[in-house]
Amino acid sequence: MFDPKAIDDIANRLASAIPPGLSNLKDDLEKTFQAILQGALSKLDLVTREEFEVQKMVLAKTRSKLEDLEKRVSAMEGTVLNKE
Repeated sequence: MFDPKAIDDIANRLASAIPPGLSNLKDDLEKTFQAILQGALSKLDLVTREEFEVQKMVLAKTRSKLEDLEKRVSAMEGTVLNKE
């Protein structure tokens, strides 16, 4: 779901930000950052952009059908009221 390259890039940036005296820990920190980021992101209830766009289209179509049905019901109610 998440772009592994983006997570690697963020982890690399975080590891690069450590002080020069701790550069021997860079690889270990980078792996730790990757694991933490992946774990944190996997706990979030997120959807992909594609899934979001599909649901957006479904909602638009449903809304359109609902508006059409509301118009038909109003027209039927008007017909019934005129007959009474």
